[in-house]
Amino acid sequence: MHSASALIQRLLVRGKFRHLQVLLQLAELGSVQRTADAIGTTQSSVTQTLAYIEGLLEVQLFDRHARGVRPTPACSDLLPVLRQLMAGVADAAEIISARQHQGEGTVRLVASVAAINGLLLEKLPEFGLRHPTIQVQLRELEGEDQLLAIGRGEVDLVACRRPSVIPEGWEFRALREDRLAVLCRADHPLANARKVGWKRLAEHTWAVLPAGYAVRTRFDTFAEQLPHAPRTFPVITRSLPVLWKLLLTCDLLALVPVTLARPLLDAGDLTEVGLDASMQMDPIGLLEPTAGMGDAALRLGLHLGV
Repeated sequence: MHSASALIQRLLVRGKFRHLQVLLQLAELGSVQRTADAIGTTQSSVTQTLAYIEGLLEVQLFDRHARGVRPTPACSDLLPVLRQLMAGVADAAEIISARQHQGEGTVRLVASVAAINGLLLEKLPEFGLRHPTIQVQLRELEGEDQLLAIGRGEVDLVACRRPSVIPEGWEFRALREDRLAVLCRADHPLANARKVGWKRLAEHTWAVLPAGYAVRTRFDTFAEQLPHAPRTFPVITRSLPVLWKLLLTCDLLALVPVTLARPLLDAGDLTEVGLDASMQMDPIGLLEPTAGMGDAALRLGLHLGV
């Protein structure tokens, strides 16, 4: 049995990216032959590669059975790390390719759904036209996953709502104010109503987000103050396309951040119900490193702030 330090040295000296590809394909496809077909090699090559990796790590990674292979518990523990490593390899290839094509750099941008809809949909196309040699790699992440990406050094900028905890060495710059709104389709009975109170709103059916979302907590807080709970539609989803479809095809109301629905509001597909009180939310903005920001990230940050 070897220590973690000894295994690191083994992997650095004798490990290959090809090994990661073989393990991930075997875990996904469950077959040596299908893995060989997928990566363009022979069945014997995959079998030899697997034997080599298991010998290198001195642990069995797959159980063989009549229909193929299945990951052992040790392999299942490794798979999330292997996927992360392969994602890093892909990112490195994109960065090198961008530089080889006379690029001015790459920005690794992470964004929440609210920031994508309320800020990036408007700003990113224009940035791409103005700076065609800067590559922006956008990933959608929320909350804790954004902070984990910062901690792992996987991101240059984060577009998000103001977080309750700002990582050390980073700062938040507010760019868009936000508030909650009650939304419906244009021909809903309340579409043209003004200064509607929650008692009247409770007479209608609602599409709601799953429990655990801040918006759902606000909705539940209002509902608890009413004589009876509002009716809710039986489909409860975090999928925005499904939520928008529900609102556009059914006489439903939904409590949603304005930034999240901005494209549909601007297009006139959805409309706001006039409330008798405003419901502010934390603003949308950028988390930026306080030092060491690259030129490409700096240019994108300046563009988003205009």
